[in-house]
Amino acid sequence: MFSFNFFDKNHQGGVVLLVEFSIYLLSGAVVGFFAGLLGIGGGLILVPLLTSVFAYFLETPYLVHIAIGTSLSTIVVTSISSMKAHHGYQAVRWDIFKRFVFGIFIGGMTGAWIAQFMDASVLSKTFAVLELIIAIKLLVDYQPNPNRRLPNVVGCFMASGLIGTFSSILGTGGGALNTPYLVWHNISIKQAIATSSALSLPVSVAGMLGFIWSGWGLDNLPSYSTGYIYWPAFLGIVVTSYFMAPIGAKLTHRLAVKSIKRVFAGGLLILLAMKMFLF
Repeated sequence: MFSFNFFDKNHQGGVVLLVEFSIYLLSGAVVGFFAGLLGIGGGLILVPLLTSVFAYFLETPYLVHIAIGTSLSTIVVTSISSMKAHHGYQAVRWDIFKRFVFGIFIGGMTGAWIAQFMDASVLSKTFAVLELIIAIKLLVDYQPNPNRRLPNVVGCFMASGLIGTFSSILGTGGGALNTPYLVWHNISIKQAIATSSALSLPVSVAGMLGFIWSGWGLDNLPSYSTGYIYWPAFLGIVVTSYFMAPIGAKLTHRLAVKSIKRVFAGGLLILLAMKMFLF
């Protein structure tokens, strides 16, 4: 359901509106930067953050669903910006993109369909478990078998389908799963990040459409939303994330990204996972 009544009881006063929108602007700057730098799509940060912000400003039983759906919608824009920046460095493996794109799109739709049947508490704890697993994976400096290569077309379809499904449930856009998967198959870290940024586009488009469809017509959704997408948050986030993603992408090709990932995983992701466990 879509409503144009933005100034409802949850948004009384220009100061409240300004504070809320400022939070979205700042959030977009942070997630855009990390999306470009690490190829993670930003959802690992954005979903816990939006869940907390929505709990304060909105009155709805679908806080987690809206946080995930809105996160995926913003990644559509962020991934385009990040993908263009990485393509400028000729780092995107378009051959891998072609092998993954169909499966990851189908998986994204599937994940959004599954999420509608999950209680908000179950969904938040599922997010927390998966985020913690990703954090541990980023912390462990595992060296893949040097002879390991990507599977055949069928294997890539199955892998990308699972990645798309879990990414849609997480609201991450796929990069948090795609990047380690590609590195595990001996794709260089910079190419893995760049290619994951490109693959975030199909999974986020699929997830966004799925969360719009699964939330369509529900009662108790906030004003100015379509399904599980809350457009004021979308607008504030993409305004800054679009411009910050290229900055992060530029630093990818200049900094020791592996070290940054360990700090990122060891600190922020674990704290955010604990926060979602307690929701």
